[in-house]
This record gives sequence, C-alpha cells and structure tokens, in this order.
Amino acid sequence: MTAEDDILGLAAPNADARVSYGSDRNQFIDLRFAQGQAPQSLAIVIHGGYWRASYDLAYAGHLCAALTAKGIATANVEYRRVGNQGGAWPGAFADVQSAYQFLLQNAGRYEFEARRVIAVGHSAGAQLALCLAAHEAGIESVISLAGVIDLQRAYELHLSNDAVAEFLGGTPGEVPDHYREADPMNLKIAARQWIMQGSADDIVPPAFSRDYVTKKRKEKEDAQLVAIAGAGHFEVVDPRSPAWKDVEKVAMEARR
Repeated sequence: MTAEDDILGLAAPNADARVSYGSDRNQFIDLRFAQGQAPQSLAIVIHGGYWRASYDLAYAGHLCAALTAKGIATANVEYRRVGNQGGAWPGAFADVQSAYQFLLQNAGRYEFEARRVIAVGHSAGAQLALCLAAHEAGIESVISLAGVIDLQRAYELHLSNDAVAEFLGGTPGEVPDHYREADPMNLKIAARQWIMQGSADDIVPPAFSRDYVTKKRKEKEDAQLVAIAGAGHFEVVDPRSPAWKDVEKVAMEARR
C-alpha cells in the first residue's frame, strides 16, 4: 500500500447514525450531521471500488467527516455491488436511487434541506452519482472525483480486469442497452457538474474527465473540469492531501 492509497486502511471518524433504506444488509447509509442552523445542505456520497463487493464505504468516511466539519451534512451510501446478490447493473443504481428517495422522505426528520442536495462520487461511484443526477431532478449539483465516467472506453481499455463488463453483465455487443443506460457519456444531465481529477491518476485515465467535459459542453451541459496537478486517484478523497483544498472549495460552491 502506497502513501497515497493508505486512506483505504485508515479508520474514519465514526458516523452519527447508520440507517437502513432497504432489507439487504448492504442497503444502509452512514449519516453525519453538521453543527449549526438547520435545515442543512446534504451531500450524498457514493464510494468507488470498480463496483465490487471487496470494497465498501469505509474509506469515504474521511471525505464525509471533512465535509461535515465545513457545515455540509453527509450521507455515505452503501449499495449492493458485484459479488452481492443483485449487485450488478441495474441493482447497484436502483439502490442509490432508493437511498436518495429515503433521504428525501426523511429530510424533515434529519433536518436536511431537500432543495440543497449534491451528489459526490469517487471513481466508479462517480458513474452512479452522475446517473442519479440524470434521473433525479432534485440533484442540482454533482461532483465527480476521479470518475469512471466513460464506460465504453473503460471497457475497451479493460480497466481493472474488465470491471465494466463484469458490472454491466457483458460486452457492448452483448448488452448494448446496459451501456446506453449506465454510461454518463450518453445521459442528459441538467445538474451542474464538477469533474475533478488528478493529473497523476494511474487507476483511471485523466483523459476520461477531460473528454467527458469537452463532450458535455458541446451538448450545452453545465460541466466544468477541475484538473489537480500532481494528484493521484485517492488523494482527491483524502482530506490530508494537498488536493483536498480544491475538492473542499468545489463542494462549498456546489452546495449553494
């Protein structure tokens, strides 16, 4: 484990509450509540790990705790992943949608401002966050952190031992509908989009973010590229890293 990705093994601060949004053991949310005046803006955080069950939401707790310290309530979403029953597409996305609906339905109880919700996704979680924004009008802003947001190219490059084909249930020729439905490159997204990635990312090619923004801007979507010089794949979710100041700045702008 490198100094950059040791965030994966570092215990995050405890959440304020863990709540279930479904009956499966992987359908739960870790909530963190900001201090100050209610109702609070809310960041729905979706972790990565190439959609596989071997990775969970724990490491994203650091990001959530840091945002909560700045006055943004956070909902760290766990979902069924490849290796869990029902964890491939579309099950994982159905879980994220269910978690979002649960949070809206309980906004009064938890003192969230339902009109001030942003979605934040890291790596494969960014694909799910952008899909959520495409399908839910209530998501006004979305932040992609080192996102796997071009599924066709991720398949062509065989990223993480063909993780995309594993998640979507086959190749583009075998399940074209899944690639059309799941790939953010193909979706119309009305929300503001901040597409953030480090130039030294060796897990997801930085070109994914650059090309995504180029395409979306041509389609008149509100997408901004935030390239972070020298940052790797996990530094964008590590509050101890120099890259964090850029992520925090964008999150504070996105919640307005």
